Amino acid sequence: MSTVLPVLQAPEVVEVLDRAAAPRQARLALTRLLEAHPELADRLASDRIFVSALVALSDASRSLSEAIIADVGLLVPLDDPDSLTAECPHDQYTTRALQAVAEDAEDPGRGLRRWKRQQLVRIAVRDLLGLSDLPVVGRELASLAEGCLRAALGMAEAAVGDGGQFAIIGMGKLGGRELNYSSDVDVLFVHRGNSAAAERVARHVLTTMARPTQHGIVFRTDADLRPEGRAGPLSRSLDAYRAYWEKWASNWEFQALIKARPVAGDPELGRAFREATQPHVWPDRLDPDAVREIRLMKARAEEEVSKRGLTDREIKRGRGGLRDIEFAVQLLQLVHGRHDPGIRSPNTLEALDQLGQAGYVDTSQVRTLDSAYRFLRTVEHRLQLREEAQVHSVPSDTAERTRLARVLGYRDEGTSPALEQFETAHRRQQAQVRSIHEKLFFRPLLEAIAGSGPMSQEAAEERLAAFGFQDVTHTRAALEELTTGLSRRSQLMGQLFPLLLEWLSETPDPDMGLLQLRRLAEGRARSGALAVAFREAPGAAERVCRLLGSSRLVGDALRRHPEFVPSLEDDEFLARAKGRDELVEEALGTLSWRTDAEERQEGVRRFKRRELLRIASRDLLGFATVEETAEELAGLAEACVEATLRDLAPTVPFAVIGVGRLGGRELSYASDIDVLFVYDGSGPEDFDVAEKTATRIISGIGATTAEGQTFRIDANLRPEGKQGPLARSLDGYRQYYDNWALTWEFQSLLKARPAAGDHELADRFCSMAEPYVFLDPFPEESIREVRRMKARVERERIPPGEDPQFHLKLGRGSLSDVEWTVQLLQLIHGATDPALRTTSTVDGLHKLAERGHLARRDADALEAAYRFCERARNLRYLLTSTPGDSLPTDGAEAKRLARLMGYTHQPVTELRDEYRRLTRRSRSVVERVFYGQT
Repeated sequence: MSTVLPVLQAPEVVEVLDRAAAPRQARLALTRLLEAHPELADRLASDRIFVSALVALSDASRSLSEAIIADVGLLVPLDDPDSLTAECPHDQYTTRALQAVAEDAEDPGRGLRRWKRQQLVRIAVRDLLGLSDLPVVGRELASLAEGCLRAALGMAEAAVGDGGQFAIIGMGKLGGRELNYSSDVDVLFVHRGNSAAAERVARHVLTTMARPTQHGIVFRTDADLRPEGRAGPLSRSLDAYRAYWEKWASNWEFQALIKARPVAGDPELGRAFREATQPHVWPDRLDPDAVREIRLMKARAEEEVSKRGLTDREIKRGRGGLRDIEFAVQLLQLVHGRHDPGIRSPNTLEALDQLGQAGYVDTSQVRTLDSAYRFLRTVEHRLQLREEAQVHSVPSDTAERTRLARVLGYRDEGTSPALEQFETAHRRQQAQVRSIHEKLFFRPLLEAIAGSGPMSQEAAEERLAAFGFQDVTHTRAALEELTTGLSRRSQLMGQLFPLLLEWLSETPDPDMGLLQLRRLAEGRARSGALAVAFREAPGAAERVCRLLGSSRLVGDALRRHPEFVPSLEDDEFLARAKGRDELVEEALGTLSWRTDAEERQEGVRRFKRRELLRIASRDLLGFATVEETAEELAGLAEACVEATLRDLAPTVPFAVIGVGRLGGRELSYASDIDVLFVYDGSGPEDFDVAEKTATRIISGIGATTAEGQTFRIDANLRPEGKQGPLARSLDGYRQYYDNWALTWEFQSLLKARPAAGDHELADRFCSMAEPYVFLDPFPEESIREVRRMKARVERERIPPGEDPQFHLKLGRGSLSDVEWTVQLLQLIHGATDPALRTTSTVDGLHKLAERGHLARRDADALEAAYRFCERARNLRYLLTSTPGDSLPTDGAEAKRLARLMGYTHQPVTELRDEYRRLTRRSRSVVERVFYGQT
């Protein structure tokens, strides 16, 4: 202690301590260091740079400070003043790493780890004292990692023996020469010769780099970017890499290869590897699906950060974080680097500068992003230096955030604390990055299309095509139409247009979305109102774009109901489903103030279209499940029938019975509504009233006018089909079922449910029907008849022009298979187990499994196929506004549907493979359970 006090009281030491981020902790750290190593006292008292280095380390890194106290030899690099003032040449790292290995003959790996820690101290001191800037820090850390990898490879080859040619390829931040203090070192291994020996070499390298000692590990080294990830071999031959890239690689793997750079091993093999990557990283034509897949991966990563509540604190993946900049740079490289080798640098800041010099990014944006990147990476460095750990989030603890702010150089100034200054700067950088990121891809395009700006027309068209806009003429016309002029509307749209293009580019059909946006904004008054609505409700604007690029049906409905746009920002509105009673009340409200019968029917049609817009929006935006959508569509159909029937006011008790999909509350967008009409009466006059009522319901609801069609009504499941009367009395139905009905007619009554009209009458009908449906026991001959009917349907009913291999309704293992299987089991067991008497297919599956009539795994297989096919059929209709019961045969339409369903890598292949997988499992259950095959 007698040595410590005079040193710490020396004026130069006191001055340095007073400027420390945490003076008390710095003083304690120096005290402990001097107590452990009193020989440092004279140097501390006389060497200002030395004391500044130690105080800076104690402020920034608890782990390095503790390591120095334990091993003062880690300070050896600070003995040479030149080592602090200049960047160490790249090759010297390799030379010194090999020397460190040679000097510790007993444990070469130990020598390498200690030397790495010494160099880390030197690099950190240069960084903390402001003697090197961010790019230099990243380069030196990468050079340090390369030197260690070369030394580890030398040790591995010596241990394994002759394994042929071998090279290590740096990936990620190592490849970009922009390493963090605690980055993983991402690598790939490539070889020529003995694969088994190469595998042993690779494993030896990883073990050497990761073996822990008192000096920690060398570097966390990660080979998981290799083909097949952890499931694949560590090293591959060049031919094996080529084969994988040509057949199986995902787009993100080619994106990762932008950073690929040989760092160790055979130089010629390393160069050959890099040359082999070029046609895959920079293909002649960039598929828009590649861009879409990469953007979706980033969106998912942001979603994960948001779920963890780290959106604002995450330096790396949060909004306005490092990943926004890195992602934007790499995406622009992928789009334009194919024809411009001058923008292919693996280093983020170098590539950003190249993009600016070439005119792909505005120079002011380059400056802003460069500054933000340096700020955010510096914050990340300080976070990681603390414990030499992989940390990417600003601490939630106030004291820790204050410490971080002070380590970054902020100090209390008047009424402005250091923490407040840092957080203000952080928020500003995040906002600037996100703002530029959201405009980066499309603002320069608009200037180029308009004939201004540095980007060429060809480059603009290339970028538009990469983001899914194939019709450049159409895009130019939209830009001129929506943004030309000096009006407030034009100015607002001009500001919004890059964002609108960004959102549209993420949809299944960007060109369709842009066309529908133009139609939605037709006319100055409507365009002005839309621009204001978009400005005041940006969430609604984004959702409008998602809808317009996903659905022709929704686009048309929005054009007719632009007042719906602001509602799209209201999550509570979109999350709430409407029940039948609410829909009926609203439908009746459309009739109450109209006096003319035709006007009232037009009102019902408009009501239906408005509600269909709401239901489809909930569906497409992810606020409703398949079942919820089907129930709301059924409720909407019932409300329209109920309103129409009450408007007709028949003089006899009259009810509408829902059968088919309406009865099951599982309506699709393109479904007819299957009904039976029943009345309570006995004479010709009652029959005449009922028949006219049924006729008017069908004609009123089924008529097509300028307002569209309410619903197509199908009454063909009635007794005698098209040859029979539309309406029958309750006794008439009973008489028919007693004497003439066939098995399929009783099967159809499984779905019978009151839909509209006289509730008491409808309930009596359903009670009357049940004994005909549920027989105890259900006759064997009837089981055979159901099976024969199903087999006939499979042979005869797929219409020409629809693909039988991918039919969603009648294909093997698809909707029809599931429905018939559930219904047969209900017919067999429903008499003795009333719990099975549900009209819903999915509910029926659940009940059959719960009651032990169907194995749970079989029910799950049938349900998965049913959900997939129902969703695909619904989304196809929303996308095209035309019915279709199979996956599209047209390649472009199939791709759009696949994108809408969330497939991104090889959308059509993934969609069809999923259909095959689910329907094959389903069909195997159908053949065993429905047909009784073993």
